Amino acid sequence: MVSDHYFSSQPSSSDERIQRGIEIRGLPFYVTLSSGVFSHTGLDLGTRVLCDKAPTPPSEGVFVDLGCGWGPLTLTLASCSPQARVYGVDVNERAIELTKLNAQHAGLENVVVGSPQEVLEELGDTPIDLLWSNPPVRIGKDALHDLLSTWLSRLSPEGAAYLVVSKNLGADSLTKWLNSQGWSTQKIASAKGFRILCCTVKTDQAS
Repeated sequence: MVSDHYFSSQPSSSDERIQRGIEIRGLPFYVTLSSGVFSHTGLDLGTRVLCDKAPTPPSEGVFVDLGCGWGPLTLTLASCSPQARVYGVDVNERAIELTKLNAQHAGLENVVVGSPQEVLEELGDTPIDLLWSNPPVRIGKDALHDLLSTWLSRLSPEGAAYLVVSKNLGADSLTKWLNSQGWSTQKIASAKGFRILCCTVKTDQAS
């Protein structure tokens, strides 16, 4: 049911938790997973491709993991760049709780996790230097476009967003749409049926 999908704010499924050791980008983590959250049994293939193929994050800045789930991208960004401030963002309350828990277990003190509204309020006018996302394409094209427009518009002039999207779920059409909206978007890598897209700030905002 869509009402209890991973993009529900309050999953109705039972909160059945498991602990698992997972390596991401060569970094070992021991994480807590649960039902009702995206990729609830481990690291999904698309997110792994993004972690493997995205460039090394800058040493500092304001980073966002859009649609953080249980936190694999948040954990990776915060571990690779301990001087950065990393925001994990999700509408799913269980995902927010798990990302907080997993960041705490990893000893990461540079992580803030919250709902989109909470994070946007905390950021205020502060621009985003780096955004990583395995975006929720199954919420529908219009909702996805609104989501990406909201967050990409917050990129700093030198900022970049890296998105992983399945070729079969519209990666190429999404690239065309992003470019049509003024974001410079190109495929920088592909693997296992996924595209890694790099988006940089709108040309009219950079000028």
